[in-house]
Amino acid sequence: MAHEVKLTMDGLLINWLKEPGDAVSAGDIIAEFEADKATVEIEAGSDGQLLELRAEPGDELGEGSVIAVIGSEGESAAPPKDAPPATTAAEAPAEASTNGGSMADDGRVKASPLARRIAADKGIDLSRVQGTGPGGRIVKEDVENLSATPMLPPAPPSAPAAGAQPTWGAVPTDDVEVIPLSRMRRAIADGTVRSKSNTPHFYVTVEVDVEPLLAMRAELNRALAERGIKISVNDLLIKALALTLREFPNLNSHYYGDRFVRHNRINIGISVALPENGLVNVVCPDADKAPLSAMAADNKAMYERARGGKIKPDDIRSATFTISNLGPFNVKDFSAIISSPEAGILAVSSARRVPIARDDGTLGVGSRMNVTLSVDHRVSNGAEGAAFMNHLRELVENPLRLLDLSGV
Repeated sequence: MAHEVKLTMDGLLINWLKEPGDAVSAGDIIAEFEADKATVEIEAGSDGQLLELRAEPGDELGEGSVIAVIGSEGESAAPPKDAPPATTAAEAPAEASTNGGSMADDGRVKASPLARRIAADKGIDLSRVQGTGPGGRIVKEDVENLSATPMLPPAPPSAPAAGAQPTWGAVPTDDVEVIPLSRMRRAIADGTVRSKSNTPHFYVTVEVDVEPLLAMRAELNRALAERGIKISVNDLLIKALALTLREFPNLNSHYYGDRFVRHNRINIGISVALPENGLVNVVCPDADKAPLSAMAADNKAMYERARGGKIKPDDIRSATFTISNLGPFNVKDFSAIISSPEAGILAVSSARRVPIARDDGTLGVGSRMNVTLSVDHRVSNGAEGAAFMNHLRELVENPLRLLDLSGV
């Protein structure tokens, strides 16, 4: 029986890695897909033959879209449900336009998403490109082969609308580098503005003694060296955060305006910096229950996939709370913006060697780390935030409590 491959998120189809007629197995990567904050690998959900592709590279697609059909050899793919009949370029209805068929009635340029992206990369004004696709739509080939594509004269300037705000004029092109925003940067910008504008943040910072944590990590890594496993400081902090959320379930919630939803599972989102100034949150599922060694191995594999542009859909799905660690970047303190609709985010700064006053009144040197909790004030309050951070500090400063000794 034929199996449909459906998308689990919105985005742009980048590339097919398999062709119709190819044999595939469940888990094989058949396509690459650009979601808002990551390039995601699309897997075949079953064994069989790839019967049909229902999308083309450059298509903007929504969650739930069927992009391919897999079935038995010789089987026919069922027609798409509620699909409109196919229309050839010759049969395509004419659309009113002022740009050789490439302008729609509402004044927008008709162009495929891929053509728009290539044009933005090359600094091409699409309003002057003659489209050769159905209905005059500008397609990839029109902007890639621009020298062979008729260029339309620039449109005459229109008079400013009554009450319109004055513009600042064109920026001299010899003084600047114009960098089009990628889908990822747009998503990050939109998400952070929306969260910071609509979520009433408050912040709680504590200083943590990380000497015991660093010492235990060194012992664990010596013990696990033969298995090729290395536990990071971040892995230990993720475990401490997850165990703290177990004690403070109110903060393991998502706020939706008229209600908030408390999650039974504790799935920690981990902010990962990507090449070219990108950012993505991968997800460590059931972080309160997973053995440290398994968690460390899985996290490392996710980081490598993220930085290599090979994320799987499950890598970025279902976070209930997020941690952002700038420890490797030598920072004293910072606060992070909540990933709405989550109730909070933990910001981890660098461990530093600093002068300390010991309990006996003598002076010494120790390793200290500032950790800041950002909280949605609609979900929690300062007293709960302080109690949360004190519990987290207690776990970090007594790290044996992080271990499931039966399955390290």
